Amino acid sequence: MSKVLCCFAPGLEECEGLVSVDLLRRAGIEVTVASVWEDRRVVGAHGIAIECDALLTDVDCSAYDALLLPGGMPGTENLFENEIVRALACDYAEAGRIVAAICAAPTVLGRLGLLKNRRATCSPGCEDRLFAAEVVDADTVRDGNVITGRALGAAIPFALEVIAALEGQEKAQTVKSSIVYNH
Repeated sequence: MSKVLCCFAPGLEECEGLVSVDLLRRAGIEVTVASVWEDRRVVGAHGIAIECDALLTDVDCSAYDALLLPGGMPGTENLFENEIVRALACDYAEAGRIVAAICAAPTVLGRLGLLKNRRATCSPGCEDRLFAAEVVDADTVRDGNVITGRALGAAIPFALEVIAALEGQEKAQTVKSSIVYNH
């Protein structure tokens, strides 16, 4: 069974994070939602409080197959300011593990140089912070081990792409059918 580490920061776009976690768990993927803050309770950009599974500082980050970063503001900036998140994104990308980011969060990868010469998408208006990426007008883009999603409206196809990358297209199709997603 695949394992995904999903980092939640204060100010995240709640639905991007929760839709991703929900669909990954429906696929049988073990997901740990880790707060990058000093508290397991994270309040999102729209005032929704979420109780995370653990603090990122308490997680064995080497035990995961993928890193997932939901966007939102100021959540994305809070992700980028976290030294552990920056190191994990670089380490996972270099090791060939899946690194997935949606909405504004691909800018974290861009600022780290992880999108150089890769195809990527992000929230409209954030394209200039993808640095050296080939910006693609699509809901979700997979280029090697990096998966990016456009915004909240792309949360379902983004999560399905992460499932396909980890567990195969058949598992992604099974989840897609089970939630009656017809796009």
